[in-house]
Amino acid sequence: MKLIALILCIAAQAAFSGDGDSARIIYTKSFPGSSPDYVSIAVERNGAVAYKEAVDDDPEKFQMEQTSTEVMFDLAARLDHFKHPLESGLKVANMGVKTFRWEDDGAASEQKFNYSLDENAKALHDWFEAITDTERLFAELKRAARHDKLGVHEALINIENCWVQKRLTGADQFLPLLDQIAQNEIYLHMARQRAAMLGEAIRRSKAKP
Repeated sequence: MKLIALILCIAAQAAFSGDGDSARIIYTKSFPGSSPDYVSIAVERNGAVAYKEAVDDDPEKFQMEQTSTEVMFDLAARLDHFKHPLESGLKVANMGVKTFRWEDDGAASEQKFNYSLDENAKALHDWFEAITDTERLFAELKRAARHDKLGVHEALINIENCWVQKRLTGADQFLPLLDQIAQNEIYLHMARQRAAMLGEAIRRSKAKP
């Protein structure tokens, strides 16, 4: 009976938190004149991410690390799943219209803001900026690998810097391309070495407890 009561208690807490398996966080940013001038990122509770830079784009999809996903959903919970205003109201420069949206089992809530003083909102926004930076680095590496063999090494340096700063999200998505570069002699030797080292670093990080 105690076990049944415990299970019911946990289920009730999960329902109360509004954070079920179907939950997802959607972030959009519209900032004409910037690069990119639009971005949409959807993060599912299981860590699946869909990223796009135009409303009618087919999204790039990858898997976020479990710990990163948990941090983002915890921040959303701290923000009461975006049921309260986040805009600071201060007279600051236009930094783009940002939207946090929460969806879970048919329920939805969202907030738009230019600038927020809420530390949790700042932290969650930074996660989405890191995803944006990562996907643009990934796109640049793919472009260089196909069309600019000499530019591959510089693209790898930028990715490595992002990795060192612990801002590379969904790092597994890079592994097939890094392996391809490391094993193909059409690329510069130093690019092949850097690709191999970066791939090994990503794999080692996965092996850590």
